[in-house]
Amino acid sequence: MAKIAFTAGRVAGFKCPPDKKQAFLWDVTAPGLGLRATPAGKPAYVFQSVYQGKDVRLTIGSPAAWSIPDAQAKARELQRLIDGGHDPRGLKRAALAAQAEKQTAAAAAQVQAAAHALTTGEVWAVYLAERRPHWGTLHYADHIRLAKAGGLPANRGTRGRGMTIAGPLYPLMALPLRDLDAPAIETWAAHEAKTRASAARLAWRCLKVFLGWCSEQPAYAALLPAKNPAKTTRSREALGKAGVKQDALLREQLTVWFDAVQRIGNPVTAAYLQTLLLTGARPGEVLGLRWEDLNAKWKGLTIRDKVEGERVIPLTPYVSQLLAALPRRNEFVFSGAAGAMSKPHKPHSIACAVAGIEGLTLHGLRRSFKSLTEWLEVPAGVVAQVMGHKPSATAEKHYTVRPLDLLRSHHEKIEAWILEQAGVKFDALAAPGGLRVVV
Repeated sequence: MAKIAFTAGRVAGFKCPPDKKQAFLWDVTAPGLGLRATPAGKPAYVFQSVYQGKDVRLTIGSPAAWSIPDAQAKARELQRLIDGGHDPRGLKRAALAAQAEKQTAAAAAQVQAAAHALTTGEVWAVYLAERRPHWGTLHYADHIRLAKAGGLPANRGTRGRGMTIAGPLYPLMALPLRDLDAPAIETWAAHEAKTRASAARLAWRCLKVFLGWCSEQPAYAALLPAKNPAKTTRSREALGKAGVKQDALLREQLTVWFDAVQRIGNPVTAAYLQTLLLTGARPGEVLGLRWEDLNAKWKGLTIRDKVEGERVIPLTPYVSQLLAALPRRNEFVFSGAAGAMSKPHKPHSIACAVAGIEGLTLHGLRRSFKSLTEWLEVPAGVVAQVMGHKPSATAEKHYTVRPLDLLRSHHEKIEAWILEQAGVKFDALAAPGGLRVVV
């Protein structure tokens, strides 16, 4: 092989003839240093020598990146390795492997650091998005409400502060998920139980399910203890047990209750409260009724519930006239200035005070419906189906199918009996708004 002294001009002007696949230019100064060129590619410095009787060739790099002295120094270094009994190719592979391992470790550390920095709120948002198709509207809304931030101007539901109150879970949302351990949750539970134990118990139950979901996700499982940190005795004891509520209308209180409610100045509120009692539905379910949920032809009322997603109950005569008389301001039956009206806790409390009834809540009206049906010979399964309770027996779950007409015969009987006890008479054939009270 003819060798020449490498110069900048010779290196820059070296090209491969078009009739050859490759061409070499060898340096006389550094043993084994060459310049390789192909017709299509750019020239590159190479090193060529003999190791254990076999030719060895390695690429050093482009002349644009390597100066001639640097390339010569690299060639001498590689020759010294061979002279010392080392295969430079193996060393190069080991160096590349070490570099790749280092890069992999750095990427893994970066991923781990990002995972450690994840806040509970960020993972909560992922959880809600993933589970939303499997939840009802009300259940999803509960999760949003429990973790929402406060501090927004509002006139109602703020305990006189004038600003909205943060949800019970909001203090945990800023914590890194890895810091959501048992002591942190126990401290949170003890604090929340002092001011809103009922809401905190619901939040705690939702938190337990959320952490169980996290433990099943590869991206989050390593950030949490093996045991669900929310499932501790101290958390449960700090929140206490929910008391058994007994508020319900007695049969002899129906007259004064209906009289007081029908005297409420807002007809939408008055109709809402009566509908609540006569359907046995949950307060939020009735509040969410839309006009499209009323089927006047088949006398049905579609209710979106948290158990089955939705259920259809009879649209009884009195409730039908109540709803038909309401103004259609938007898509909601019980409408407010914008959207559905707020739950009328205060108007109902005032009406109960006028009637001399203490401690009756909106949910107590649902309890009243169930309690009042005990005076009638109505199958328990019928009442449960109207109210949206889960079937509790095998026969109810798998063998009993009640069409709407069958439910109607029982539900209208219940409505008629309640109105009779309340002294309310109305003409089922009268135009909407033709209701009157007879005391």
